Amino acid sequence: MSTSWRGAFDAAQARRYLEACRLAGLQLRLHGDQFTESGAIPLAIELGARSVDQLEATTDAGIAELAASTVAGVLLPASALFLDRPMPRARALVDAGAAIALATDFNPGSSFTTSLPLIASLACTQLHLAPEEALAAMTVNAAHVLGEGESRGRIAAGYRADLTLLDAPDWRYLAYSLAGHVAVGVVRDGVPTFRR
Repeated sequence: MSTSWRGAFDAAQARRYLEACRLAGLQLRLHGDQFTESGAIPLAIELGARSVDQLEATTDAGIAELAASTVAGVLLPASALFLDRPMPRARALVDAGAAIALATDFNPGSSFTTSLPLIASLACTQLHLAPEEALAAMTVNAAHVLGEGESRGRIAAGYRADLTLLDAPDWRYLAYSLAGHVAVGVVRDGVPTFRR
């Protein structure tokens, strides 16, 4: 949502669209604060959105609002890197108490990658997150944003056995490997579905 970016919805236009989506029974997620801060966070909070994604232009006031809410911030560091934009202020968001998730934003226009190891590396080196914060943002917090927090995103009794197996001496190699091929297997619902 930006009035200075051609083709983007402003807050009033986004409100009409999002209210129609909510009436249709859809869960709301907003793309906002990518180029300017123009009301995405207050709108997401007011409408009960699950998340607001991007957040490269979020100021201290937006960080405080998000931290005081139940809306998660989804950070897309590969998009910021590709577009040569400022990185989202992940450290400030986490320190303020905001819930964050990390994603690739696989998008041929601004983030043509599906590599979670790259995102983990950017999260640690550019967003200043600890490896365990990055892992939580890519697993349990991401599952919550997708409405799957009660069944996915963690290894625990009662949760679906969705796992990625790494060929590494330590789980932190996921971030250390800088988009390397550390994943050697995938287990979905307890069934191996991929092995390299």
